[in-house]
Amino acid sequence: MKVIEKAPAKINLSLDVVSKREDGFHNVNMIMTTIDLSDRIECYEIEGDQIKIKSSAPYVPEDERNFAYQAAHLIKEKYNIPSGVEIVITKNIPVAAGLAGGSSDAAATIRALNQLWNLEMTYRDMLNLAAKIGSDVAFCIQGGTALATGRGEIITPMDSPPACWVVLVKPPVSVSTAEIYQALNIENATHPNVEGMQEAIKQQNFEQMCLLLGNTLEDVTIEKVPEIAQIKMQMKKNGAEGVLMSGSGPTVFGLTRYESRMQRICNGLKGFCREVYAVRLRQKIDILSKYE
Repeated sequence: MKVIEKAPAKINLSLDVVSKREDGFHNVNMIMTTIDLSDRIECYEIEGDQIKIKSSAPYVPEDERNFAYQAAHLIKEKYNIPSGVEIVITKNIPVAAGLAGGSSDAAATIRALNQLWNLEMTYRDMLNLAAKIGSDVAFCIQGGTALATGRGEIITPMDSPPACWVVLVKPPVSVSTAEIYQALNIENATHPNVEGMQEAIKQQNFEQMCLLLGNTLEDVTIEKVPEIAQIKMQMKKNGAEGVLMSGSGPTVFGLTRYESRMQRICNGLKGFCREVYAVRLRQKIDILSKYE
């Protein structure tokens, strides 16, 4: 038997780092939304008590460092599953890019194994597993658009933002999320208006949403990857209505409602970076009823 799941990427429309926690993580207040750029997860049951990972991307670990592997291990342990599983990951999301590719792969693995092994997990069961893997995995269980608080594991679903194009540009470098957070000085950092962003989305006010885009981590990552500032400038020059770095970076996204501007932004950046993508925001996904 084979189960296939999509693992969509996300962008952060607003990311505020509120405080450092005693457990070493940070309290955040952020709005995330999924986009139409997805990895493909295939799960097969195999003989023996083992977990095998196969990835199409050369830099993705295929051992216990992989979030999909960790998801499978947690499920086998919690539900006493003697069977083995092979997880094939076809990567389309850039690696170490601030787009939650690894987290989404883990979330898709949880959904897939729930079907493969007939576990009848509820949405809450999935969230509890997700919280043990990584801060973005809980959001990726459902996707759509949501406010994430705590260390990212407390998810409050929201309405979808206004429909628009999303141009993604990833410079040819990768960053460590842990290193970016370690370098952050919260007191001197920029703190975006997350509540204002919530209201802009509720009112479907695209112009206000673009004005309120903000990311506490952006200045920290730009110090390490100056190309981010250049990409932002080029995107604005080519007509993007809103521009921001996603997550801990280094990917930058530009928003526009117009296909002609999307094409102009892409053309303007393709000579600057090899990895340029034009996608749409994914509309609201309701999986809650399926797992309750």
